[in-house]
Amino acid sequence: MTNSSTTNFLSVNSSSLSANNEIRILIGILTLPDQYQKRHFLRLIYGTQSPTMGAKIDVKFVFCNLTKEDQKVLVALEIMRYDDIIILNCQENMNKGKTYTYFSSLPEIFSTSDDQPYYPPYHYIMKADDDTYIRLESLVQSLRPLPREDLYYGYVIPCPSMDPFVHYMSGMGYLVSWDIAEWIKESDIPKTHLEGPEDKVFGEWLRDGHRARHRYNAKWSMYNFPEPPTRCTHELWPETIAVHLLKNQEKWIQTLNYFNVTRDLKPSKLYHIP
Repeated sequence: MTNSSTTNFLSVNSSSLSANNEIRILIGILTLPDQYQKRHFLRLIYGTQSPTMGAKIDVKFVFCNLTKEDQKVLVALEIMRYDDIIILNCQENMNKGKTYTYFSSLPEIFSTSDDQPYYPPYHYIMKADDDTYIRLESLVQSLRPLPREDLYYGYVIPCPSMDPFVHYMSGMGYLVSWDIAEWIKESDIPKTHLEGPEDKVFGEWLRDGHRARHRYNAKWSMYNFPEPPTRCTHELWPETIAVHLLKNQEKWIQTLNYFNVTRDLKPSKLYHIP
C-alpha cells in the first residue's frame, strides 16, 4: 500500500492558491526512513524560502516501506505533524527500481479528486537528492517559459556536455512533466529495464520510448559544490538554481551564507544574533 500526505507542511505557495493557471511543482527528495535529522534540517531550508507568486511548490520526502518498530512510531509522528512524506511500496535499494516506483506511483497517489481538483495535479515532478540545495524562486523562473508537456529538465551528464539529447540528467535533481510520469506508469519499457544506475536508466527509458522531445539543460545554474574542484563544479553565483554535494554542515553553511538566507530575520528583544 502506498501512503502519502495530501496537505504539505513544506508547501511554498503564492497568495492565490486556487488559481488553475499557476505553475504546480512537486519536489520529491529521495531519502531513507532513519534520516530524521536530515529531514528536519531540510524542512528549515525549504520552509523558510519565500512564497513564489503564481506557483505552488510541494516538497515531500520519499522512501520505501518502513522496516523497524521505531520507524513506525517516529515516521508516523512526522506525518501527523508535517504531512510531507510519501512511503512507496518497495524495499530500500540502490539501482533496483526505487526511481521507477517513485514516478510510476504518482499518477495514482495524486489522481483527480475533491482534494485534488486540477489536472494535472502537478505540471512538473522533480526527483532530488537530499544533499542538494534548490532555490525555489530561481527554479520557478526558469520553468515559466518552458513547455508543460514532454519535458525533461536538469543538469546534463557527462559534466562537459551541454547537449541534453545525448545522455541523461544528473541525479542531483531532474524534473519531468506530468505526462511523462503517466507514461512511465503505463509503458512496458521501464518495467522491463529497472536495474542499473537509476538516473542513467531513466534517460534510457526516455530514449527508447521516444519521449521528452523538449529538453532543458540547466547547467551552469545547477552544479556541484565548488570544492574540491572538478569538471562538474562551479563557483557559487547569483544565477544558481541548485547546488549539489553538500555532504557536510560546513558546505551547507557556506552555501546558505552566500545566498544570505537569514536576511529576513526580524529584530526582536527575544534574541541576539551578532
